[in-house]
Amino acid sequence: MIQIKSKDEIEVMRQAGRIVAETLAMVSDELKPGMTTKQLDKLVEDFIRSKKAVPAFLNYHGFPASACISVNEEVVHGIPGGRIIEEGDIVSVDVGSIFEGFYGDSARTYAVGEISDEKRKLMDNTEKSLLAGIDKARNGNKLGQISAAVQNVAESEGYGVVRQLVGHGIGRNMHEEPQVPNYGSPNEGPTLKTGMVIAIEPMINCGTYQVKTLPDGWTIVTADGRPSAHFEHTVAITENGPDILTVV
Repeated sequence: MIQIKSKDEIEVMRQAGRIVAETLAMVSDELKPGMTTKQLDKLVEDFIRSKKAVPAFLNYHGFPASACISVNEEVVHGIPGGRIIEEGDIVSVDVGSIFEGFYGDSARTYAVGEISDEKRKLMDNTEKSLLAGIDKARNGNKLGQISAAVQNVAESEGYGVVRQLVGHGIGRNMHEEPQVPNYGSPNEGPTLKTGMVIAIEPMINCGTYQVKTLPDGWTIVTADGRPSAHFEHTVAITENGPDILTVV
C-alpha cells in the first residue's frame, strides 16, 4: 500500500530531511585524509542527535552504525570501522534521521583531495542521473519514467546501473512502497500522485552493474572491483512538480 502524505506530514518530513542535508554538509567540511570511517560515523551520530533527531540507521535490522560509509569499490551499506580514508578516495555517505516520527534519507559521494578523472566523471554522471530521475517525479507520470531517466543518463556514458538495490517510498517508515528501481521501462510502475514521497537513489558503477555482498553481511561491492558512486534525495510529489526535502 502506497502511503499518501498530507501537507502537514510533508512539512515534518522536510524538517527530517533538512537535518540529513545539514549532516551531509557537515561531512563535506570534516571529511579529510587520515580519518577512519568510524571517526566519521561518530561525527554523523553526534550531529544528528544535536538536532534533536535520532540516527535512523543505527540498529536498523541490526546495522551497527549511524551512517553507511562506502569507499571506492564499495557501493552501499559500508560498515564504519578502522578503514583509513586516503587522498584520492571517493566516499559515499548515506544518512537517515527520524524527527517527530518521520524519516529523512539522503546520500552523497565525496571526493577526498585530488581524485582520478575516472572517479570524477563517475560522480558527475551519478549526480546527473539523480537529477534526471527527480525531474520525472511528477503527478501523473509513471514511476518507470524516473527509472528510465536514471538508466538513460548513466548507460549513455557506458556506466553500469546497479539492479539488485532500489530506491523506495519513505514516511513513518524508512522503507515503504513503492520500490523505485534505477532502470526499466518508462511505462512500468504505479502512477505518481500528489502526496507520495520517495527516495530516489542511483547507485552507478564504472564497470559492470553486478555486485556482491561481503562476508560482514552488509557491505555491497562491485563485482569487478571498480569504483561506484551513490547519490540520493527524498522527494515529495506535489501539484507543482518534484519537491526535494533533503536540502538545507
